[in-house]
Amino acid sequence: MLRSALIWLGFAQPESGPAHAGGHGHDHGGKHGHTHGVVDPTIATTTKGIWAIKWSFVILAITSALQLAVVFATGSVALLADTIHNIGDAVTAIPLWIAFRLARRPPSQRFTYGLGRVEDLAGISIVGIILFSALFAGYEAISRLVHPQPITLLWAVAVAGVIGFIGNEAVAVFRIRVGREIDSAALIADGYHARTDGLTSLAVVFGAAGVWAGLPLADPIIGLIITIAIFEIVWQSSKAVFTRMLDGVEPGIVAEITHAAEHVGAVQKVLRVRARWLGHRLTTELDVAVSGSTTVREAEAISAEVEAVLADHIPALTSAHVRVRPEESAGTGQSHGGHHHAPDPVPVRGEMAEGVMEIIDTPAGERFRFTAARLAPGAQAIAVIDRPDGVAETLRLEAEPGNALCLVSSEAPAEPHEFDARLQVRAGGREEALPFHMAEPVGHVHSV
Repeated sequence: MLRSALIWLGFAQPESGPAHAGGHGHDHGGKHGHTHGVVDPTIATTTKGIWAIKWSFVILAITSALQLAVVFATGSVALLADTIHNIGDAVTAIPLWIAFRLARRPPSQRFTYGLGRVEDLAGISIVGIILFSALFAGYEAISRLVHPQPITLLWAVAVAGVIGFIGNEAVAVFRIRVGREIDSAALIADGYHARTDGLTSLAVVFGAAGVWAGLPLADPIIGLIITIAIFEIVWQSSKAVFTRMLDGVEPGIVAEITHAAEHVGAVQKVLRVRARWLGHRLTTELDVAVSGSTTVREAEAISAEVEAVLADHIPALTSAHVRVRPEESAGTGQSHGGHHHAPDPVPVRGEMAEGVMEIIDTPAGERFRFTAARLAPGAQAIAVIDRPDGVAETLRLEAEPGNALCLVSSEAPAEPHEFDARLQVRAGGREEALPFHMAEPVGHVHSV
């Protein structure tokens, strides 16, 4: 009976909880902290998650309203700071709800990716609101330290602190229970954060007790401590929101995408991965290397399989663009020229061209090859290698017969194959240099 009560309240972990929830055993998001303005996809993509956000807002709004009434009646700065803290937690839901409504609109000719980025704008507005609240609470606390004022109805201040504790604890229990039902580590973390906020509310009670015991500065000091806690929330939330705005992703997401794509048997290597958030939806682009004998129809099937595997491993992923590349240069075995492996293909990208630069084996020996995903019409390309002796090695690339997007050098690049280089592209009177670096594979040896 006691264990059941502890589990219901969120103080104990059920045996059938997230740790035993099955699935493929991958961690999709790592550790989840509490940040305003950024909602984890495990919450935002489920009906129960949205439901939990709505009811948390209702509970905290009622709690804040009751506390605010006592603030006006008593003039307690500590209670004011705690009320602002709870309002900050509650008000998060409003701009995010508006953002979710806008993000549901389908893509258009103007907004081809949809309106998912409005969630970033909502995050900025939330951080701004909390920052203003922290500054206001801090000003009031410092003002009361400099100019002390009497506090009336100390019993009401203490009761309001208890109300804040009860409201946050109710939210904590609710979020933890729903988080375990939908297997959301983020919602569970939010629940434990609400429990911590409840302890902050209890600090108001200690402040009232200090004033009652003859320490009038106890109230503004507690208010200042709570204000510092609000500034900490501003700092954490700002980092999370602006990371998303700058297309940053959490550590481990790129590795998870790479690992998932490698589950596909036909994929010999994952060459390049890019990912970014559009609101609470994740999108990715990746290049995968397959056998050079793969047909177009087979490549399409491989691409579809990679997308399906990614969707299974990463629930927040809503868009994956997979480009299939030939893998001749990444294979094993002895290659021409007396070395074991060629360097890994490297991506190059600019305004006039984008693609993969690699060293391949041909019947005539090693050659540079640039496989373009995008190339300016009529472009000419030259690979320029910067050698340590200061002499630049220049190799002209020519289009293969019948394939204007595949450019191959007529001569072999000199050894060693570890260097800084650039792809010089000229077209229409314009010229662009696309830098890249190639490195010798581990274990590479030269013939003697």
